[in-house]
Amino acid sequence: MIHGHEVEAVLFDAGGIFVIPDPHVVSPLLQYYGAAADLDRYHRAHYAGMAAKSAAGSGERDWSEYNRAYVESVGVPGHDRDEAAVVLDRTRNAYIWRHPLAESVAALRALYDMQVPIGVVSNATGQIESVLARSGVCQVGDGPGVPVRIVVDSHVVGVAKPDPQIFDYGLAVLDGIDRARVAYVGDSVTMDVHGSRAAGLLPILLDPYDDHDGADFLRIRSLLDLLPQPPSTHR
Repeated sequence: MIHGHEVEAVLFDAGGIFVIPDPHVVSPLLQYYGAAADLDRYHRAHYAGMAAKSAAGSGERDWSEYNRAYVESVGVPGHDRDEAAVVLDRTRNAYIWRHPLAESVAALRALYDMQVPIGVVSNATGQIESVLARSGVCQVGDGPGVPVRIVVDSHVVGVAKPDPQIFDYGLAVLDGIDRARVAYVGDSVTMDVHGSRAAGLLPILLDPYDDHDGADFLRIRSLLDLLPQPPSTHR
């Protein structure tokens, strides 16, 4: 049961859910343009960027709104934002989406320990399964990360979100589970919420900074919110 919905399995996006662009790479580049050195600002910046990207309805290949919101969020002054956004765009390649989110990995581990069927469905460029394993997040079968049933990479399977067909690859390892009882957790309204809803799954947006207040879909501030909550002790 998640927020009143009967859920038997959970599929996850990768970027923004388990890994974000590595602030140890991005921060030194943007500090040149006046950005903050505090690495926590770069966590916030990712979700500010995704909120801007979603608000603009940008497709998978258009990261212009993300870049502008990101550099603003980390404190780049207005007169340098255009150039800093170009630098971010040239730097934010697939291989720097590698900084693991410890809280999310802990929640994934807890779901696995609860024997909840779990998997990953991600728009990527052929690298995401390796990155998740190398970063200690998850892998199919045994390994240093959390065991999951499948890692779907859009480049490998040839179809990308928001096309609902990509979710069929994840659902294929969830035999006997009605897709209406499968949650999909992502960080993009355009790619993840719309795509998984069209596929008949239950969309859940990871929205740690409440950027989507009033939205007509489920939102959580942390993957830990997916776990059963202890009963209240208040009388």
